Amino acid sequence: MTDAPLPSSTDDNRPWYAGISRYQWMVLVIASLGWVFDIFEGQIFVASSNEAMPTFIEMQERGGEVLSEAERAGRKEFYNDIAFACFLVGGAVGGIFFGMLSDRIGRKRTMTLTIVFYSLFTCLSAFSAQWWHLAGLRFLVAMGVGGEWAVASAMVFEVFPARARAHVGGIFHASSVFGTYLAVAAVTFFIGNESVGNTLMQWAHDWGINDPVQAASVKWRIGFALGALPALLIIWIRVSLKEPEAWHEAQSRAAADKTQQVGRISELFSSQWIRSTLVGFSLASVGLATFWGVHIHGKATMRNAAEVRIAAEQPELDEDARKAALTRWEMLGMFLVTTGGGIGLLCFGPLSQRIGRRPAFLAFHLGGLVSALVLFGFTFSQTMLYGLLPVFGFLTLGMHAGYAIYFPELFPTRLRGTGTGFCFNGGRIAAAPILYLSGWMKNDWGYTLSQACMLLSLLYLLGLVVLMFAPETRGRELHD
Repeated sequence: MTDAPLPSSTDDNRPWYAGISRYQWMVLVIASLGWVFDIFEGQIFVASSNEAMPTFIEMQERGGEVLSEAERAGRKEFYNDIAFACFLVGGAVGGIFFGMLSDRIGRKRTMTLTIVFYSLFTCLSAFSAQWWHLAGLRFLVAMGVGGEWAVASAMVFEVFPARARAHVGGIFHASSVFGTYLAVAAVTFFIGNESVGNTLMQWAHDWGINDPVQAASVKWRIGFALGALPALLIIWIRVSLKEPEAWHEAQSRAAADKTQQVGRISELFSSQWIRSTLVGFSLASVGLATFWGVHIHGKATMRNAAEVRIAAEQPELDEDARKAALTRWEMLGMFLVTTGGGIGLLCFGPLSQRIGRRPAFLAFHLGGLVSALVLFGFTFSQTMLYGLLPVFGFLTLGMHAGYAIYFPELFPTRLRGTGTGFCFNGGRIAAAPILYLSGWMKNDWGYTLSQACMLLSLLYLLGLVVLMFAPETRGRELHD
């Protein structure tokens, strides 16, 4: 693949949405709903980890271990980091495997399998008896999550005309914010809600669960059990979707020409495609490393500001009421960051269509770096965070829409699921060590969370280096 622009697939100046059929809109809706529930499955753990892991630590203490408050906090951070790393690696394995599978057996059937995977194992997480059970199930959940993105992004790309792909790719990826909203709502009104927690504990006692630790865990366990609900989407998929015509054509070419075989991961490293593979993989690695190492901690600044304010204005609050209040403020911070991020995801598509894929990535990498250094480098009041957190979310998350737009453009139909799955989810493997590094920085090296986030934000500079080698794909007709 060269940098020389190829002819555009359409020379008309119609709006991107003109002439889009009802079926094409339905594909976008179904793919987006799958991605919404993907994100919910991932974020429900992020949002409820402060409720879940202490359950297992308390059970360990009942087994005879004596832990100080600092040791409890350190162990909780360690268990969470392991679980996050399992999620990243699982997403990589699933994304690559299901991406290859979708090139071979079809987008529709593979999307069904991925939704079964993440729905089933999220539901089973509710029955975890040890912290490592939950971590292992996060790996399996992530396999479905990573696979669904690869399949859905390829399908959206293949169903829509070229002039609409940047916009619908951005819409598809931006739908992720609704998954985070669902997780925020689940924690705010259910998992982290004190009155609901008291009611559920009473129900647990009525059901014969007399152990107070197990009774207190009922609320987060029910939150995970709700993960079975996305499986209902499978019915709609089976009834409504059909395989893209481009996929059928790729199958026909593969049957007639052995050099056009589908879903071969080794071909991603051939001389023809290795540049695309390495660029996509590297961009995803930077984006996912900074997401888990920097972006998700934006909400903590609201919690920290609230903690200072509560200590000054409401010192009479008991420990349970204080924790409940801090959880609500943290969820508000998560909501603000997510809202800004969703707007950024929506803006990436039109921006990349106007100025090009590479300049759009450049703008968001630079913006992410600056916003992270400002947010974590200074202390802000809660009032100021109302404005800063959406900007931070916009600049640190917006580039992720580019992966759904740019990666499918880097590969032909016969390798599209394989290539996009490898690039996006292979980046999870590269990002996983960031979680260990973040834990070491905080627990062993003495860095605060803010200091660790500032240092990890320097990874955005690596993204700028990658862009020097990235091909520009705006306006190209992609021939198979």
